[in-house]
Amino acid sequence: MNILEPQSCPECQSSLVDDMQNGEIICSGCGVVVADQIADSGPETISSNLEDKMKLARATGQTTYSQHDLGITTEISISTKDFSGKTINHEVANQMHNLRKWQQRVRVASPRERRLANVLSKMGETCNDLSLSKNVLETASMIYRNLDGYVDVKGKSVVSITAATIYMACKQCSVVRSLEEICRGICPPKDVKSKTKLAARYYRTMVMEMGQLTAPVVTMDKYISKIANMTQTEVRVERLALEIAEKTKESNIADGKAPNGIAAAYLYVASVLLGQNVLQRDVSSIAGVTEVTIRNRCKEILTSYKLKITLRPSLAKF
Repeated sequence: MNILEPQSCPECQSSLVDDMQNGEIICSGCGVVVADQIADSGPETISSNLEDKMKLARATGQTTYSQHDLGITTEISISTKDFSGKTINHEVANQMHNLRKWQQRVRVASPRERRLANVLSKMGETCNDLSLSKNVLETASMIYRNLDGYVDVKGKSVVSITAATIYMACKQCSVVRSLEEICRGICPPKDVKSKTKLAARYYRTMVMEMGQLTAPVVTMDKYISKIANMTQTEVRVERLALEIAEKTKESNIADGKAPNGIAAAYLYVASVLLGQNVLQRDVSSIAGVTEVTIRNRCKEILTSYKLKITLRPSLAKF
């Protein structure tokens, strides 16, 4: 309610109720119409679809770092109809096309803004293809905006710097994604290896220049949970794998080794102890390692520790 409108009924001093359907403000006590023709701040049209509601919502003060202009610039949409639904003629359509073209040129005025717009656009497409949350996208956008004082991004590969930034954002948001997975979602298969290597170099530079606080270590339980969810493993197998990893975390088994290989080995050992039929081929394909790696990690775990599992017998029904 607007602060210029009355806050209580002038007749009986009761509270007021907004009748948005009729556009009136009425008294909850005596029913007197205090004001009529109030402004409707809701959507333009009524829709049951959430996507249509977001498109038809009125402008708000919300901003986003995933766009180079923070999302506060008005955009001219591509349409052949006006606000009333009538088809516009050819001359007006050409004028709108020219206005849209010049608006896009004016929004990006400098090479820095053009580079920022390209990288943020690539980030949005990549996060959408990898099904990453909006939190990861906003975090990656903030990281890239803060690179100016630490890393010179001029002349660097857009694909590789985007992958390195998203990888750091995934670590900050505790989302398990490998650098190779991110690069596979950006570039074609033939360029994955080279772009991943370049993105890894960019990431190391970012960590060294920006400090260790921007790159937290993802714990082993995240990798175990990810592989268990993707292989649709039973919950009790995942719990046992997490317990084994917790009890063996003080050793140097995982030092210098890929965490997904160690996590796959923990999961396979737990499945064998519980008598579950889990193939090494399935776990290795999901984890992104070879079967030999899983066997070697299992051998290291079993030779370093003596595992003993006690199963609680089920109560017999008589």
